[in-house]
Amino acid sequence: MFPLRDSQPSGTIPIVTYLIIAINVLLFLFEVSLGDQDLSTFLRNFGLVPEVFLQQFGPYEVFTLFSCMFLHGGWMHLISNMWALFIFGDNIEDKLGHFGYILFYLLCGVCAGLTQVFMSQGSAVPTIGASGAIAGVLGGYIISYPTARVLTAIPIFIVIRLVEIPASVYLGFWFISQFFTGFASIAREPGEEGGVAWWAHVGGFIAGLILVKIMSFRRQSEDSSFNYIER
Repeated sequence: MFPLRDSQPSGTIPIVTYLIIAINVLLFLFEVSLGDQDLSTFLRNFGLVPEVFLQQFGPYEVFTLFSCMFLHGGWMHLISNMWALFIFGDNIEDKLGHFGYILFYLLCGVCAGLTQVFMSQGSAVPTIGASGAIAGVLGGYIISYPTARVLTAIPIFIVIRLVEIPASVYLGFWFISQFFTGFASIAREPGEEGGVAWWAHVGGFIAGLILVKIMSFRRQSEDSSFNYIER
């Protein structure tokens, strides 16, 4: 299933969402400009390596929790992530405000990274990609706009059907698939976790579910504090 658009309008211009997309694209173009050896070194230095994170924990390892979420392993990896962020990110930015959205996005990415580290402690493979943070955006979306509709392209043999699916169904199915695929990956030997960081998706999504409620409540409380009675 591939999402094409959602039915939830945004009341503001999603400046932060566009900025995050631009940063990811520019950094990926930089990656493409590197040779194979330099790229491998770059990703190892700025990706999140669970084994290194746990064994050499310090300020630099904490930094990689953030740097890894702006790097990608290929064009499809980048495009699929940025497209999902483009569709769903504007509404969460609208809900939380620009600054709140930045904080939300980064916190979801950090929670996603820590989840992946915990679930693959012996892995020496760098974890990269914005999908953990974007999973947080999806978690925030399913809580905030469960009745919104997602226009989805569904391939059936050689025919592609366009179907509007409730956000709660589309994103709920996505989360369940990530969870069970991640659960199946536990059977792998330590250090063989290359491919997709399923647990980062799970951790980011759950973080988004929780953080969007906390941060939206806080924003509503701050807005209401400006109310007054003139006499």
